Amino acid sequence: MKYNFIAIEGNIGAGKTSLSTRIAQDYNAKLILEQFEDNSFLPKFYKEPEKYAFPLEMSFLASRFQQLKDQLGPRDLFKTFTISDYYIIKSLIFAKKTLAGDEFSLYTRFFNIIHQQLPKPDLFVYLYADTQNLQRNIRDRGRPYEQDIQDEYLEKIQQGYFEFIRQQADLRILVIDTNEMDFVKKEADYQKIVDVIRKDYEVGVHRITF
Repeated sequence: MKYNFIAIEGNIGAGKTSLSTRIAQDYNAKLILEQFEDNSFLPKFYKEPEKYAFPLEMSFLASRFQQLKDQLGPRDLFKTFTISDYYIIKSLIFAKKTLAGDEFSLYTRFFNIIHQQLPKPDLFVYLYADTQNLQRNIRDRGRPYEQDIQDEYLEKIQQGYFEFIRQQADLRILVIDTNEMDFVKKEADYQKIVDVIRKDYEVGVHRITF
């Protein structure tokens, strides 16, 4: 790999963890996986989003910052690079879509303090999948608290990522359309994605459709 730090991002059910884990195994990378299943607010949020949105987003922000700060510090001499299945920016993207205006203003103040303390990824990879495919993946992995996620919520999050991507001027961003792929079950599809990620990219947005 040509990068020191790669962040794999995408909507809920896009396959971020599966791809990051496989690449880490194949290329001797240090792997950072989001620890979302330990968040006690998550099941509550899916049932009562208005009540639990702010504590959920604040707890995610705190845990993501602590994990990335710890893991992106000293270089692991036995690993060739670092790959993560999320980046801290997802905190702001999700919060913007779930919080009320005054809550989001307060949240943004905390986020801006935290964000500047973390290094940017050398390559930001966004796995794009449409809502139908996201819902299929969510059903297949069978997490009980995710089964009632509505299409509207997934579409809001997707739009949030698109807004972020359009605003970036100093980040290498690779958008991969995965709608016609199954990189978990089909080796050829996985290899296509790896080949694309391994290329050199200038700063800016690069969209790949297979």
